[in-house]
This record gives sequence, structure tokens and C-alpha cells, in this order.
Amino acid sequence: MEKANGEKALHVVLFPWLAMGHLIPFFHLSKRLAQKGHKVSFVSTPKNLTRLPKIPLHLSSLLNLVPLPFPHLPNLPPNAESSADVPFRTQSLLKKAFDLLEEPLFEFLESSTPDWIIYDYPSHWLHPRAATLGISRAFFSLFTAASLCFIGPPELLIGGEDKRSTAEDFAVVPEWVPFESNLAYRLHEVAQYVDRTSDADVAVTSDTVRFGVAAAESDFVAIRTRPEFEPEWLDLLARLVKKPVVPVGFLPPVIEEGDEEERWIGIKEWLDKWEANSVVYVALGTEATLTREQLSELALGLELTELPFFWVLRNPPGSTQAVLESLPDGFLERVKDRGIVHVDWVPQVRILSHDSVGGFLTHCGWNSVIEGLGLGRVLVLFPVVNDQGLNARLLSEKRVGVEIPRNERDGSFTRQSAAETVRSAMVDDSGESLRMRVKEKRSLFGDRDSNDRYLDEFIYFLREKEKRRSKD
Repeated sequence: MEKANGEKALHVVLFPWLAMGHLIPFFHLSKRLAQKGHKVSFVSTPKNLTRLPKIPLHLSSLLNLVPLPFPHLPNLPPNAESSADVPFRTQSLLKKAFDLLEEPLFEFLESSTPDWIIYDYPSHWLHPRAATLGISRAFFSLFTAASLCFIGPPELLIGGEDKRSTAEDFAVVPEWVPFESNLAYRLHEVAQYVDRTSDADVAVTSDTVRFGVAAAESDFVAIRTRPEFEPEWLDLLARLVKKPVVPVGFLPPVIEEGDEEERWIGIKEWLDKWEANSVVYVALGTEATLTREQLSELALGLELTELPFFWVLRNPPGSTQAVLESLPDGFLERVKDRGIVHVDWVPQVRILSHDSVGGFLTHCGWNSVIEGLGLGRVLVLFPVVNDQGLNARLLSEKRVGVEIPRNERDGSFTRQSAAETVRSAMVDDSGESLRMRVKEKRSLFGDRDSNDRYLDEFIYFLREKEKRRSKD
């Protein structure tokens, strides 16, 4: 197969982890590869494929969705195929199910003979068999270079030589970081992870080994960032993984017409009522679940700001109690004239792009961060799980977000500190320099043309690597 310019078009397989925060950017990369004329096979499980946006008609001949049967396990909820479907503490079960996708994946790879497979961090079993089939391999990281550096050198992770085991061990900057930084977890952030792994009672390969193998066994590491944002961490990462590290840019999202039009109309009508940059948008992702106390303090903090807000909540998987029942008594009635609490999926990019939205109180998932900064919204940082704490430290160091102060050990905070942080970020004079800096960074994160240059370099790297491999 050849592209219009006479160059050989590649066949690329993309295989993401079973989380919406991974599926969506992998799908976005798939579309961009197809737009460049390459054949793309996007592989996941049936339910997850139905959650993706529709493939544009003009790309339907190049972008193919490949379903693998999901191996349901005892103790996994019925129809659970992604991290959003299971409680955080039991996600090791999802990893076990993911590992069972090995055989159907390789049946597909054997029959389709792609040039490349671009994979996510959990696929520790992929590499030797892909190499046997002559398939080149790229690890596509949806984590920042800073986060990958914090995780550590691959040989340390794979060899079991990483001596960090307690929450305290992860609350300090690693010894291999040679420059000054505050990049480390808070104790309460690590405790959630430790609790999850100890409670799950499921024997699976650890995430640290998965990360180590993902980097060590790749032909190169691709990463969703730009050197203008975290140059020191990209340089360090290349030294730690000892192979090429290729930024693909931020892959800024594009607003597309879709099935959410009817839902968006009602949201837009509410947003249209407010002045520019006056609304706080609050969304904490699909995996984070707040305690009743945290939910209450955050609600009362939003009330104290006296600012209009749009708050997206979700009912926790496995819970019999509706999340609205955990809000403080009388809260919804008191804020009904200036606040919306929405329990369902929303078109987040559309909301963030609305002129009335000025601030984004976020869990610091990297997708959300890119969307917020790419649309010029000031970030109020409230990390909860996974890499979110490290993202919050990085964003604080880069001075594009401000974190709600919390107790180091238990993660508690007060409604007053939440309100003060939001107001500082959005309206008080103390946040003016922050707001100016976010405006300056908008094009870095959101400009498609400048980000596309990194994507073009990534595709060039794929093509040149494949040419050299074919000659060998």
C-alpha cells in the first residue's frame, strides 16, 4: 500500500490499556495516523470500542476497530471492561483480565502482519512474541516525562532492585533526579495505591515491572508532551531508558459534531447566562472516588466561593448509594441559582471551550490538564489517584496551576482552603500572575499546527525505523 506521495504507507496497530483516559488519546493518535494516510488497527474489547467517538467517514477505509473478547473473571462486575467500571481498590482484577488478552491479540497480529504495534504500559507480555513476528514496537506513554522519571530506570524496576516499598519512600524525590525538584507523592496519595494492592488479593505483575518492561523492550518511547514544557525531564528520561524518546506533542483535542449535541444544548444554555471567565468547571475523572467528608468539604468550599460552578460527579462503581445523597443537607437548594451538579458524562472539551468558563478544578489527569491549558483555563489542582499527585507537583513547579492545601497524611482539607484557592486562581489579585502565565501557555498546549510538527516527526521516526529494519 502506498500513500499519494509514493511513500509506503505503514500498517500500525494501537493497543491501549482499558481506561478511558488511555483509550481516548490512543484513538486520537489513531485518527491522526489515518489522516496522514497510514492504515491503523485500533484493538480493544467490545464495550470499550462502543465508547469511542465515531470514526469520521473519510477515515473509515484506513481506521479499523478490532474487538477482542473480554475475559470475564469472578469478582469482576458484570459488563465491566474498563477502569471506570470497577472500584479503584479492585483494579488488579482488571489487569489480570487484560493479561488474558494476549492470545486473541496475537491471533490478530499473526493474521494481519502490521509494521508497528504501539502499546500502553501494562503489556509486559507483548514484546518477545511481537519480535518473533517481526513487528516493531513503540511504547506510547500517556504519562509525563517527569512521572516516568519518578517511576525509575527500567533495569531497576525489572530486576526488583527498586527498594521503595512504603508510602514514605515515595514521598521523596528519587536519588536519580540530578536537579532540584519537589516532584514526589504526598503520603495520602501513595497510601491509596498501597491500600489498593494489598486489598485486591490478586496475583498480577506489578505496575513497576510493567513500566520497566514497556520502556526496556520498545524500539523507542513515544510520549504525549513537548520539550518546551518539561525539557529537563525529557533529557533525564532519555538517559534513564537508554533509547530514543520521541515527543508526539500534546495531541490537542478537536471539537467534533457528535451524539452529544442534544445534551450540549442544555449545558450551553446554562453557560451562556454567565460572564466571560466567571464559571468554575469541576471534574475529577472517571476513577477518583471521594470520601463523604471530602465531597462535603468540596461542596461547601464551592458554595463559599460565591462563584458560579458546573460540577460533574459520577456514582462510584460498586456503590449502592447515589453520590448526590452524600452532598451536605440543603446544598443543592442553596446553590441552585448559580451552581449545576451533573451526574453523568458531559462533553468536557465543549464546556472548557465556552467563554464563560475561567477555571478548572481538576484531578490532574494528564488528558484533562492538556484540555484545560489548551483552552486557556486556570487549573485548581486536586489530585486523587495514580500519577495525579506527580502531575500536580509538576504543574505547580511550572506555575500553571495552584493546589488546594491538604493534610499530608490523610488528604483532608477545609472548605475555607478550597474556596480561597479557587478564588485566588480565578478572581483575586494574588492569582493575576498565574492567570497571565496560563494565557501564555495556551498555544503550547492547544495550537494544532505547532503540535502537529511533533506528530510529523514521530511518524517520520516510525517510517525511517521501518525502512532500516527492512534493509537489515
